[in-house]
Amino acid sequence: QVQLVESGGGLVQPGGSLRLSCAAPGSLPSINNMGWYRQAPGEQRGMVASIAWGGGTQYADSVKGRVTISWDNASNTLHLQMNNLTPEDTAVYYCHIDTVRREYWGQGTQVTVFA
Repeated sequence: QVQLVESGGGLVQPGGSLRLSCAAPGSLPSINNMGWYRQAPGEQRGMVASIAWGGGTQYADSVKGRVTISWDNASNTLHLQMNNLTPEDTAVYYCHIDTVRREYWGQGTQVTVFA
C-alpha cells in the first residue's frame, strides 16, 4: 500500500549527483510539512531534509550545503536534489508528507554511492 511513489535512486560515484522525486496523490489534505528520510542497514531512520508549507527548509548537518529539498505544487511532487555525494549517503531514502488528516510515506528508493 504505497502512499507516495518515489523515483530517482540508483548507483552514483562519489562526488556525483542524484535527484529524487516523490509523487503525491492528486488530492491531499492541507499539508503541514514534508521531508526526506534515510535509513542504512542496521541503523535508525533519520531526517535528511524538511520543508514547511510556507517554504522554510531544514537540513541535517551531514548533508547541509549538498542537498536541496523542494515542492512542485503543479505536479504534487517532492524533490531532493543531492550533490557531491559520499559513500556515507548510501541508504534507502523515504519521502514523507504530513497533513492535517494523516501522514503519507513513500516505498523507499535505494541510493548507493560507490566508486
